[in-house]
Amino acid sequence: MKYRHIGMLSVGHMATDINQGALPALLPFFIAAYDLSYAAAAGIVFAANMTSSIVQPLFGHAADRFSKPWLLSAGLMLAGLGLALTGIFQGYQWIMFLAIISGIGIAAYHPEAARLVNFAAGTRQGTAMSIFGVGGTLGFAIGPLIVTAALLQWGLKGTLVLIIPVSIMALVMTSQFSTFASLASHENRDQRLSGTEKTKDNWNAFSRLTITIIGRSIIFYGLNTFIPIYWIHALNQSKSAGAMALTIFASAGIIGNLLGGSLADRIGQKKVILLGYVGLTIFLPILILVNNVQAATLLLIPIGLVLYGTYSPSIVLGQKYLPNRVGFSSGITLGVAVAIGGGAAPIIGRIADLYGIWYSLASIAVLPVFFSAIVLSLPTVE
Repeated sequence: MKYRHIGMLSVGHMATDINQGALPALLPFFIAAYDLSYAAAAGIVFAANMTSSIVQPLFGHAADRFSKPWLLSAGLMLAGLGLALTGIFQGYQWIMFLAIISGIGIAAYHPEAARLVNFAAGTRQGTAMSIFGVGGTLGFAIGPLIVTAALLQWGLKGTLVLIIPVSIMALVMTSQFSTFASLASHENRDQRLSGTEKTKDNWNAFSRLTITIIGRSIIFYGLNTFIPIYWIHALNQSKSAGAMALTIFASAGIIGNLLGGSLADRIGQKKVILLGYVGLTIFLPILILVNNVQAATLLLIPIGLVLYGTYSPSIVLGQKYLPNRVGFSSGITLGVAVAIGGGAAPIIGRIADLYGIWYSLASIAVLPVFFSAIVLSLPTVE
């Protein structure tokens, strides 16, 4: 495994996803500055995320046909520059347009980077992809902190701080174009020598895997959105306690991501994904049945471990099902499937409005049984 290459791509992933994490944190400032409605503010995030998710497979398809390492630097710069300029160009239309530009940049980076991580991984694809995933998770966590501190210090112009991390990493990536191009060419040569190119893409299995990734996304967005609310309204805790519960869940997720990738290299991707859904089948119902805050908090640790543990095995398995379209596979599993799952969050919210927050989490808790059955039907790939 080429650790230096994977490390650079993972740090680039962090720099890119700083912008995805920062965008929701910008909304209160935009609402105050331009008197936006909540729906209008949420529309900015929705437009950016949907654009990114829809465009990602297109960039992935392009990367499969023509290896373009320059997409890494271009994606980084668009992701950061688009969001950085939202504080300079005034007006809702400009903010919406620039957020979409940022989304396109994010879409450009992910498939090419995931494709190169696959090439650099050697036989430890799960471990490599989990390291790549942790980079993105850290970006989501750091983004709100950076942009909030900058805007409190300098006002809306503080968004310009977002250009710094992407500029640094774009320069690093530019200096490595020849290395990344060589990595891709060596992989293509090895495929020709081993006959891998003749391996057929298993679209049926990939479609079923995509359904399980959508399921993971529904569960993730549901928990990420409603854990703080559940802590406040169902367990009668403070807002700070609700935020702390979310932090514990996310922290366990980082560890789960690394463990899931490493375990997948030993026992296989399908087994790890199945273990994850079986674990959720056990722990999620227990979570909504306990009334003790300490017990509920402790349960967030195994839930975070098993949920995030399926992240990298799912991406790697998708790449194995489509060995001739690794970039396209990455675009689907990193983008479209996740976005579709995220679109279920308003439905879960509607359940909470009609029946209460407990029933919204109960609707999430029953899902792993269904997705476990789909995982069982997936073929194993060596």
